[in-house]
Amino acid sequence: MISLVASCKDDDTPDTVDCTGLNPTYNNDIKAILDASCTSSGCHNSNDLANGFDFSSYTPAAAISQGNRFLGAINHKSGFSAMPQNAPKLSTANIELLTCWVEDGSPQ
Repeated sequence: MISLVASCKDDDTPDTVDCTGLNPTYNNDIKAILDASCTSSGCHNSNDLANGFDFSSYTPAAAISQGNRFLGAINHKSGFSAMPQNAPKLSTANIELLTCWVEDGSPQ
């Protein structure tokens, strides 16, 4: 029964992240991830605002990150639109940085 439940999990991202020693900030860590994966033309930048989301600068990115949609989407959780759209899931290391950033209050 346990193996059946484990095999039904839809992703390989851990449900919890150990943020010990990780103190990511928008300027030093997160902006590069968002620029590479989220703000490309037609997506989440100040010109295109896909679904009203702008990750191209700190203030809107930090505000959006505090909603559960942000982590749900990047973790490809059930009930959320998997992001980045039409692209592979972010690396575990990047998801961990993003998760720790959010859990720490999305510091600049």
